[in-house]
Amino acid sequence: MRKRGITTLLDLHQEVIDQGDGYWVKIEAWEVQASYAVPHGVRYSLTLHNPKGLRILGYDNAHSVKMRSGYSGRRLTYDHKHRSATDPGIPYEFRDAHQLLCDFFEDVDRTLTAEKEI
Repeated sequence: MRKRGITTLLDLHQEVIDQGDGYWVKIEAWEVQASYAVPHGVRYSLTLHNPKGLRILGYDNAHSVKMRSGYSGRRLTYDHKHRSATDPGIPYEFRDAHQLLCDFFEDVDRTLTAEKEI
C-alpha cells in the first residue's frame, strides 16, 4: 500500500492551478529512490507565484537547510518551506504527502489573504 497521499501528489505533477487575480500555484512531484535526503522517495516543489511570476511561497526538498539550534552538530533537513521570495527556507516536518498538500494550501490561503490586504 502506498503511503497516504503519494498517488495524489504524483498525479498533480506539472499542474498549474489558477488562484485568481493573477496568482497561481505550480506543483512538481516525482518518485526517486529513497535516501537519507529523501526518505519518503518523492522529490517535490509546490510554489505560489504572484502576478509578476515571482515565487512568494514554496515547499520543496531540492536542497538542505540547517536546523537552527545551539550546537555545532546540526542535522540537515531537506524538506522545508520558503515563506517569501527571499526566505532561504525553514525546516518542514514531512509526515505524509496528504499532510504536505493540506499544509501547503493552508499557507497559500494565508499568503493570498495577506497579499490582498497590502
